Amino acid sequence: MIISATEVRFDNDTMWVSLDDGRVLGIPLAWFPKLLMATTAQRLSYELSAGGIHWDSLDEDISIAGLIAGRSDRTINRPAA
Repeated sequence: MIISATEVRFDNDTMWVSLDDGRVLGIPLAWFPKLLMATTAQRLSYELSAGGIHWDSLDEDISIAGLIAGRSDRTINRPAA
């Protein structure tokens, strides 16, 4: 069974994701630097899919399975050589 998001909302520090099974996940924005640095309009410009959340303007995709498992952004910022 795929668990999907039904709504995403934000406060100053947290992304709140409502799931179709009734749970609401509170995820620190610090886990996702692109969302942390985004404007309110950019954060609210998301698309829901069967298994995740996508922000086209931010080039950000977050899986619901990853959020449930407690995974944050896995991007590694490496210094330029």
